Amino acid sequence: MEGWVRFVLLLSIVVLFCSGLFAHPNMITKRLKISIVDDFHPLFLERLSQYFEVDYQPQINQANVIQIIKDSEIVAVRSKINFNEAVLSQLPKLKCIARGGAGMDNIDEEYSKSKGIALLNAPEGNRDAVAEHTMGLLLSLSNNIVKGHQEITNFQFNREDNRGWEIGGKTIGIFGFGNTGTSFAKRLQGFDCKIIAYDKFHDSNPFDFVKIVDFQEIINQSDVISFHIPLTQFTSKLIDERLINQCKHGVVMINTSRGGIVNQADVLSGINSGKIKQYGTDVLENENLNEMSVKERGELSALISKNQVIVTPHVAGWTHESYFKIAEVLSQKIIDFSIKIKKNHMNLEL
Repeated sequence: MEGWVRFVLLLSIVVLFCSGLFAHPNMITKRLKISIVDDFHPLFLERLSQYFEVDYQPQINQANVIQIIKDSEIVAVRSKINFNEAVLSQLPKLKCIARGGAGMDNIDEEYSKSKGIALLNAPEGNRDAVAEHTMGLLLSLSNNIVKGHQEITNFQFNREDNRGWEIGGKTIGIFGFGNTGTSFAKRLQGFDCKIIAYDKFHDSNPFDFVKIVDFQEIINQSDVISFHIPLTQFTSKLIDERLINQCKHGVVMINTSRGGIVNQADVLSGINSGKIKQYGTDVLENENLNEMSVKERGELSALISKNQVIVTPHVAGWTHESYFKIAEVLSQKIIDFSIKIKKNHMNLEL
């Protein structure tokens, strides 16, 4: 009987200890150091400060990044720093890079994986913002809203020249059917259009109003093609003369993903020839306007001079709401990751 009482007492102690441990995750993650090397919503710092030793360095630059974060196990970044092999090879303590957004093109993913560095991102945080902006570009193009406004500011009242076209009855192709692609599809549902989608890496389809097609069909059949894909070695300069020539004559193109997926000179040629009827983009090949080459500046000047073109300054995913949601989503992923590695460490010790 005495042995049974001791067993029950010992079991109660273990249960109480474990419940306290997981009720307060900071008890198991406090040893980890995280460097935040970009601008994030205050919620991000507030949540992570409860669990980690936080070093907030929003003013960091590429030249001093290694010296500042060399002792950090986790780094949170947006687009400011390029984590290439040269940088990553000098950060032996790094366990995780958390990107505040969807794309991972400023991180060498292959090298990170080879070094066992986990990669986190937060496409759930800005997918709605990007989808709404894409919808805004489509509606602005189809109704000549920007052109009409500019003409009115010059006291020109041209109704016939600004006659628009309706989305209903058109075939809208969504190239890339992940977080933002599916979110855009939801917003198209009420426009009585045919929606087709293509994704090289995902064939799942959560909607009965979207038809999954192959590469050739989305290029050949779409009246409008909206691109929602990451920038990788496979998608770099994807939108070039060869792809454009396979599209319908008078295709409308929208890009709210990355400027690097476009050969801008080929798009400009497509617009000049009429192959591309209209073009809306939130991104450019080179978004540092002060460091553009003469050729790049000339191409951009020619592009934005076209009435059938709308360019916005990479703000599709940058709303007040997405700023908060990215912080919320990414902070939770970092906390979950740290608990996981701590549990693995405890299991190894046992």
